[in-house]
Amino acid sequence: MNTTKLVVIAILFNTTLFGQTLKDAINKTENERFAQATIEFNKLIATLPNNGSYHFYAGENYFEKGEQDSALAEWNKAFTVEPTAPISIVSSGKAAWVSGDQAKAKILFAQALKASKNKNAEIMRCIAETYITSEKKDLDEAIRILTIATKIDAKNEDGHLLMGDALNLKTPENASTAIKSYNMVLTINPKSPRGIVRTAKIYQRAKNYDLANEKYKEAQGIDSTYAPAYRENAELNMMFNQSKKAIENWKKYLSLNNTYEARYRYATALFNGKQYCEAIPELLDIQINSFNNFYIERMLTYSYYECATVTDGAVQGLKSSTAFFAIVPAEKVIYLDYKYKGLLLSKNGQDSLAIIEIEKASMLNANAAVDLASDLAKLCSKTKQYDKAIAAYELKIAKDKLTVAEYFDLGKAYYFGPKNYIAADSAFAKVNKLSSKYVGGYLWMARTKLMQDPTKAQWLAFDAYNTILTLVPAEERATDKTKNTVIEACKYLGDYYVNAPAKNAEKAKECWNIVYTLSPDDKQAKAFLGIK
Repeated sequence: MNTTKLVVIAILFNTTLFGQTLKDAINKTENERFAQATIEFNKLIATLPNNGSYHFYAGENYFEKGEQDSALAEWNKAFTVEPTAPISIVSSGKAAWVSGDQAKAKILFAQALKASKNKNAEIMRCIAETYITSEKKDLDEAIRILTIATKIDAKNEDGHLLMGDALNLKTPENASTAIKSYNMVLTINPKSPRGIVRTAKIYQRAKNYDLANEKYKEAQGIDSTYAPAYRENAELNMMFNQSKKAIENWKKYLSLNNTYEARYRYATALFNGKQYCEAIPELLDIQINSFNNFYIERMLTYSYYECATVTDGAVQGLKSSTAFFAIVPAEKVIYLDYKYKGLLLSKNGQDSLAIIEIEKASMLNANAAVDLASDLAKLCSKTKQYDKAIAAYELKIAKDKLTVAEYFDLGKAYYFGPKNYIAADSAFAKVNKLSSKYVGGYLWMARTKLMQDPTKAQWLAFDAYNTILTLVPAEERATDKTKNTVIEACKYLGDYYVNAPAKNAEKAKECWNIVYTLSPDDKQAKAFLGIK
């Protein structure tokens, strides 16, 4: 084989090779795999630095990635290295258009069309895409150009895809026009993930969510590297609070395109899914390295409170809450913001300030006041503001049932506050009804009965104290948890069996022996048993 033939073969091979490589790089941009695309474009440019197409599409990749300055640099470079190439002229025009000089851009676009003799569909598509994807749009011109391009190159799915995008933006209320173009894409290539995802978004907008979800899954199955299918699916999941599915889709998306914007949405999905401990490091990394907003501070505030394992969570949460209120617009504050600030203040030992925040939350949302009543009541009881605690619990009782713990707290509030022993008695009766094995309920009922019968004329506390003795097995009476309660019960019962009409010396002795066993230095027990 002669030298000339070898050279020709080499040229053809390299052209095919670089053409395929360029196509692969562009495909990665379309798949939102921007980092990988950047690597491939850099390799291409290093090999052929004066190829305008490489610089143009490298700029497209940066533009889609959101790095406009880098995009402009590549587009301008394309024109510098290959000023007569139609794609380079388009490149310069796009730089002008994005920079705000639409008049200059249109002149350059016209020159590019003339240089390609108005027959190059790719050049037309590149111009139309500028009109569609830039902040400043010209959808009518895009549609006009694409109408020509799709006639010249009818089997190219890119043209029909762009036409669908333009029509979708121009008349979003009329999906039929856009769907025709997307269907044309699928006619050309039934396994086009881009076409499938575009149709899915139309279905989603039409509130056909099940079909939209099916289409997203279909696109994922066809091309597992097509990142937009996971992103759109994740957003759909989040619309319906399907946090687990959203997290899965965001994880897959991030494996393909790890951006801080995507990680923010992933962190939001974690937060919505109540995976607070997992959300915190994601939110912090975004906050430190990329951007911050009041939503991040809000999620950090709530997450620090809810995550029990994080070190100094209460302190960090209060810092986030303070930072949140420093930047949030007043109209964006919700009752939960005050609630969590209050709860975090309480964790930091500032209960009085915590009450103020919980009260703010109640005033901001009257419907939530019932849900907040328990938190408010606990704080008020803790700070001995018993009247407030009772009012909060009574508000909740009017709308809802109290828990065992809440009835217990209400009973103690009546006991220590207004000393309404009848009301306290009623609250502890609820405790015992709801939790018949809970010793604490009977202990406080007994004490309440005793306050109603201080002279023991009626022995009202007998049943409650006797129940305690039956509930606590002999082998558990000496534990720290029950010892003092058993002693208190046995002293009352021992007194009862000595002084009540139904005297029972054996029972009395049994009770006082228990007291002595548990507390050998107890003077009353020793006196009854005759122990010196």
